[in-house]
Amino acid sequence: MNVLVALPVYNEQRHLLRVLDAVGRYSRSILVVDDGSTDTTPTLLARRKGLHRIRHPENRGYGQSLMSAFEFARRRRFDWVVTLDCDEQHEPAQIPRFLDEIRRDQADVISGSRYLQPCADDDPPPPERYLINRTITLMLRQILGLDLTDAFCGFKAYRLAALRRLSLDEPGYAFPIQFWVQSACAALKLRELPVRRIYRDRSRTFGGTLDDPAERMQHYLEVLVRELRRAAVGRTIRGEATAAYPCRLKV
Repeated sequence: MNVLVALPVYNEQRHLLRVLDAVGRYSRSILVVDDGSTDTTPTLLARRKGLHRIRHPENRGYGQSLMSAFEFARRRRFDWVVTLDCDEQHEPAQIPRFLDEIRRDQADVISGSRYLQPCADDDPPPPERYLINRTITLMLRQILGLDLTDAFCGFKAYRLAALRRLSLDEPGYAFPIQFWVQSACAALKLRELPVRRIYRDRSRTFGGTLDDPAERMQHYLEVLVRELRRAAVGRTIRGEATAAYPCRLKV
């Protein structure tokens, strides 16, 4: 399989070079999507050889960075994209485990989970992030029938051929919610892998109103309801019965 490792980046000058050095031990095909960084990230990337680079002229959001990576991978005829964050909360040393699962060829989405097999050396999550993640994950499990324990982990592997069945357009941090609804309704095969829970910098923020946990939760719920309604309308237009659908939509 032809695999691209993609890292969405926004103002990561503190971590960038260490993460790229570590990722480079496991992959020669690396893409960095710089989402309008205003620190020295663009300069550091310009000096780095052997990388694929995309730069958004302004900050467009986490989801848009992933969609840019998927489009790049399609054009370059990659089969899979492995994504991980560039803030040292994901361990590049775990990339080979994702590659092993890719070679098994039994899933369309291989998703890291920080809660599947907790370890003694896992960092405790920030309480409000844990609560939001747990709430949204439980809702996705109950509504969609997904066997999922971590809705928001960015350490994933995506089969490009399977993504063609989706219509992804959510540019921000709610992208995973849109992805899970659409992937469930497209019957994509999911496999979770346990990954370490690492929170080295608890001062990191989402930006804007999303820094307020209540506002963030409200935004996530709005995107969830929107996607469920879109899925239901799509089924009605196509004349498909709800019972025949792989996910248990309750709209």
